[in-house]
Amino acid sequence: MLLCVSASHKTASFELLERLSVPRTPVAPLIAANAELVQGAVVVATCNRFEAYVDMDEPVTAAVALGVDATLSAIEAATGVPAAELEGSYTVLGGDDVAEHLFSVASGLESVVVGEGEIAGQVRRALTESRQLGTTSAELERLFQRASEAQRGVKNSTAIGRAGRSLVRLGLELADSRIADWSTQRVLLVGTGAYAAATVAALRDQGAEDISVHSPSGRAAKFAAKHGLRAVSAETFPSAVAHADLVITCTTSEHHVVSAATFAAGRTGAEATASGCPVDHAGRRLVIDLGLPRNVDPDVATVPGVDLLDLETIRLHAPLEELQATDAARDLVRDAARRFASVGERKNITPAVVALRAHVFGVLDAEVARVRARGDEGGQTEQALRHLVGVLLHTPTTRAHELAETGRADEYIDALSALFGIEVTDPAASAVRRDIADAG
Repeated sequence: MLLCVSASHKTASFELLERLSVPRTPVAPLIAANAELVQGAVVVATCNRFEAYVDMDEPVTAAVALGVDATLSAIEAATGVPAAELEGSYTVLGGDDVAEHLFSVASGLESVVVGEGEIAGQVRRALTESRQLGTTSAELERLFQRASEAQRGVKNSTAIGRAGRSLVRLGLELADSRIADWSTQRVLLVGTGAYAAATVAALRDQGAEDISVHSPSGRAAKFAAKHGLRAVSAETFPSAVAHADLVITCTTSEHHVVSAATFAAGRTGAEATASGCPVDHAGRRLVIDLGLPRNVDPDVATVPGVDLLDLETIRLHAPLEELQATDAARDLVRDAARRFASVGERKNITPAVVALRAHVFGVLDAEVARVRARGDEGGQTEQALRHLVGVLLHTPTTRAHELAETGRADEYIDALSALFGIEVTDPAASAVRRDIADAG
């Protein structure tokens, strides 16, 4: 049974998500090792969400509660955030709801800015990381692979990707109202990852020409050469920050890379001379923090002439139309989730089909033995009986799968019990729903 414990920008503060995004140790192995019923775990951690997808052994009583407890204990051990502090900041999903949720997440339908494309890669990397950690399972593999397929279907069949804007582009659009001419702006980019590359492309689309880059990890020169930028060294970084019109940070650093002290250091005459930057403090400057954890110390907002725009502000300013997915995209996700569930239901109904066939063939074998004892010359009677049984079982077997795909497997199982006295373990979907309600 699949389970998802989800804390996102819809349920938790950015401050809490920030703390969850920097675990001291990977969370998935801790979940997998916490309870015997846990078959596997995959953790998706982005700037907008922290989600644990857990594969539980069977939908037995209290399985959901055990899975949630294992997840919360692992989070506390890895991040230091106690379960009590998470109360009210996460939701619990189980069964078929898990697939529809992940497919929606992978398609960008649950992002701060609907349709943003970065999340698809983050979902794929989450599965890859779990493979490397040895915490995935066959069902989680199937879930995440189908999520990627659903995302591609949404991207190729709807306009959601073109209508939605990435966090990078939305941040620049919010900055656009205060910038008359992008070509005159001195832009400093801090970071060299995937977001940095997307930022360079977005800046150039806006018309920015004067772009430099700094990397806290020392990769600025290589990134600058690849993208035709100027590299900023650690020595000249404070001055570059202080004299840039626009600073954009997007690193994975666990510590602040820009603070009020950075501006103060950069505005000293000696550093200004060393960097070759003119000492010009006129006009308002903007710092856009796209990092999670935050790359920019909140005290930057106290620096005279400097405005700070962070992820939480970007979320609050996202246009309403961007927060609504198209009906077509939602329909595609629901259809993909139904297909995923139907395959799972086929697996759930298999024990019932096997039980029926075992019962019928047991009766057949007894009858064949009786016929043989009476003298079935040439085995013609036995052959006829086996052919008849095969024909009779065809329709019940086909109906079993048809009923399973429409969510009526329990009717088939009840019929076997009523007609033949065959008892098959019920998946107990209703019990799972009760467990989820209790765990939430």
